[in-house]
Amino acid sequence: MKHMNAQPNRKMLDWSSRFETLAQNAVNSRLRQFYQAGAVSAQASIESVQLLAMDVETTGLDAQAHSIVSIGVMPFTLQRIYCGNSLYWVIKPSSELNEKSVTFHHITHTEILDAPTFAQVLDPLLTAMTGKVMVVHYRNIERAFLDQAVRRYLGEGLDFPVIDTMQLEARLHRQKLGWFARLMGRSQQSIRLADSRKRLGLPAYHAHHALTDALATAELLQAQIATHYSTFTPVGELWN
Repeated sequence: MKHMNAQPNRKMLDWSSRFETLAQNAVNSRLRQFYQAGAVSAQASIESVQLLAMDVETTGLDAQAHSIVSIGVMPFTLQRIYCGNSLYWVIKPSSELNEKSVTFHHITHTEILDAPTFAQVLDPLLTAMTGKVMVVHYRNIERAFLDQAVRRYLGEGLDFPVIDTMQLEARLHRQKLGWFARLMGRSQQSIRLADSRKRLGLPAYHAHHALTDALATAELLQAQIATHYSTFTPVGELWN
């Protein structure tokens, strides 16, 4: 059974108006140009929207103390994933690599030795993001780290609409669990990327590579829409 609207009373965020305000207030010309390109209407159907799956790997989990070490982006729609137009950067982080993070993303000191800085990849990254809706799995990482990285470089932050596939999973399984099951102490199913994909019959990929995780997230959203939503679902019901 498909759910036309997972949260019928959820107020849609108007990112078009938000971008107009951000464009007026942006000091940096590059950010102003990004916002002036506009955002998709909240009423647009998800099947009509240009999407950009994104993943970042970092030196830790605190955006204030840690920094981005790689970025992967994958443009797609509900019908197609454009692997040939994907982008991937290893980035010289502004904070030190540590053993714990290296065990996850496997990016070493040798790889970052001649890597570009975040400032050097910001222009092509913003170009890739322009006019699209970002799709991530756990928006607190991508949104917080990108905002902080832009602040360090330009002195002002970056804001953009995001569809969070982890949040979509959380909504669905919170509804499925029901109030009685929660009262009885039954736990919610795992909503990690790999577990969410497995439930929808998607193949297992090696985790914690930014471009692979971006691809995995794009495929997950396609499967979520096909299984639990309608292609006519307004994007405003899905984004943050």
